[in-house]
Amino acid sequence: MSQDPYELLGVARDADADAIKKAYRRLARQYHPDVNPDPAAQERFKEISLAYEVLSDPQKRASYDRGGDPFGGGGFAGQGAGFSFTDIMDAFFGGAAGAQGGRGPRPRERRGQDALIRLEVELAEAAFGVARELKVDTAVRCSTCHGEGAAPGTHPQTCETCHGAGEVAQVQRSFLGEIRTLRPCAACRGFGTVIPDPCRECSGDGRVRARRTLTVKIPAGVDTGTRVQLAGEGEVGPGGGPAGDLYVEIVVAQHEVFTRHGNDLHCTVTLPMTAAALGTTVTLPTLEADVVTDESSDVETSVDLDIRAGTQSGSEQVLRGRGVPGLRGGRGDLVVTVVVETPRNLDPRQEELLTELAAIRGEEKPSGQVRPSNKGMFGRLRDAFNQH
Repeated sequence: MSQDPYELLGVARDADADAIKKAYRRLARQYHPDVNPDPAAQERFKEISLAYEVLSDPQKRASYDRGGDPFGGGGFAGQGAGFSFTDIMDAFFGGAAGAQGGRGPRPRERRGQDALIRLEVELAEAAFGVARELKVDTAVRCSTCHGEGAAPGTHPQTCETCHGAGEVAQVQRSFLGEIRTLRPCAACRGFGTVIPDPCRECSGDGRVRARRTLTVKIPAGVDTGTRVQLAGEGEVGPGGGPAGDLYVEIVVAQHEVFTRHGNDLHCTVTLPMTAAALGTTVTLPTLEADVVTDESSDVETSVDLDIRAGTQSGSEQVLRGRGVPGLRGGRGDLVVTVVVETPRNLDPRQEELLTELAAIRGEEKPSGQVRPSNKGMFGRLRDAFNQH
């Protein structure tokens, strides 16, 4: 050898493998030809690589420490380096190489995909919660091979091409010496094992399509777009791997009476003119009426709404706590809009009575009041000053 490998790497003779590797990384980043194009640096990098080859191999290091030639007579400076290309990549990117410098075989079992289905529920079911049965068509573990993929009585065998490593090495010669790159094994597709006799039921995939029935509990207060997660009820993964999750997206059907806005319910009550003028009481159904089937239940299925005398069309009345329960507690309100209906097709007596009423109220020939829908800025300022 033309120079001591310990001196080339700058490490002590009792340095451990980690210290030798760190020293090589540091020097490789300094002298590698891709970083430093100086011819002297290129020659220096060859010496550093050979020194690392000696000290990183326990047998070659022991031979050198005993005074022997680790290259069998070729000398330190005259032999081509047999280091792995992985060592160079590790020096630059700090990759953690395995015993063979690769990642090893990839597992056949992989997690399955998540699944999404949409479920339509009634407004009352969304408000108070419900349990529904679903029929789901997903991938399940093959019951014939139990997810292994091999026919009954057989098992996957170690790949003869890569010997179970899942990777094969390709060696090329360059001015740096022998550069070894690892690629997934084409024979086993990187699994490290092959299935000579695949399961006929699942064709070696370890899973089959099947329809199953699930019960999903819809919590109270959900709305359209809410997703309920069922962990582990999605697609079973390849090789019988763990299943993904199943998401149930809620779609709330339209109600014939109520319209939902957040946790509030809105409805419209139409009254004749006389009832709005004199006042009355209207019985409204509550949302509970859609879910209560037992007449002896204590749950209120209706509520009385007092219409004050002189109620105008378009006015709103709010019934507190009669809306939809919230997912985090509380409950919205029921907002009732009153619409006053003008009578049509009056008979002679009805027309006579209304004419008499108009005369009494002095409304036989009302002039009406025309108000601008929007005022300009100066008009609003004028009104503000006039109020003071």
